[in-house]
Amino acid sequence: MRRFSADYLDDTRRGLWDDREALSDLDLPERERILDVGCGTGELTRVLREESGASVVGLDADRELLALVEPPRVLGDATRLPFDDDAFDLVVCQALLINLPEPVDAVREFARVSSDAVAAVEPDNGAVAVVSTVDAESRLSARARAAYIDGVETDVTLGAAAADGFRRAGLSDVTTVRHDLRRSVSPPYSEADLTGAANKANGGRLAEGRETMLASDLSPEAYDDLRSEWREMGRTVVEQMRTGEYEREETVPFYVTVGRV
Repeated sequence: MRRFSADYLDDTRRGLWDDREALSDLDLPERERILDVGCGTGELTRVLREESGASVVGLDADRELLALVEPPRVLGDATRLPFDDDAFDLVVCQALLINLPEPVDAVREFARVSSDAVAAVEPDNGAVAVVSTVDAESRLSARARAAYIDGVETDVTLGAAAADGFRRAGLSDVTTVRHDLRRSVSPPYSEADLTGAANKANGGRLAEGRETMLASDLSPEAYDDLRSEWREMGRTVVEQMRTGEYEREETVPFYVTVGRV
């Protein structure tokens, strides 16, 4: 399974639960015991605790990330959960199945330890859209994303297709609802906005994905060309920020899939 830093998780999931309507199908007020699998830094765990009166357990295979989660928390593998059958009435995960080589195996395990429902919140990273006042940003973002997706061994475009995995795992009454996470950058710029612009200008975030992108059909030379264009684009972003002209909106579609045991 792929591993991520706390900063990466915080950045990529920022703003996801500002609007919690996407959780309405989970019947959270009625729950008594919930398991958040692959909880990472515990963002969804915290939301589940706030929106329900249930005992919410966070589980993750990364000991360092798990240390950031308020107890109760458990170190464990999503495909070999350390719990008895029917130990929870809801098992949920967020952006976990897209990082597993065999996501159906995990869903079957979720169903084993749930007495009622299983839910997954999974993005379609192939359908992310970027609109920017810097002309090159949308094009370069799409190019880098396509190379990254081609180089990843798991299906990071899973999105709505998680429902098929739920049915293959034996769950019934499977529903999937699309929601869009929209993140905007506009004046006055936050500290996170300024840091993001600096990372574009120095090519830092692109460099983090170099190994994955080179696992696609992108050649080292093509990657170097992309990084050079990316840094030039980043410098334009910084210049537009200095004059207060820069605006950007990113739309990330994500799907909430729920099935009954």
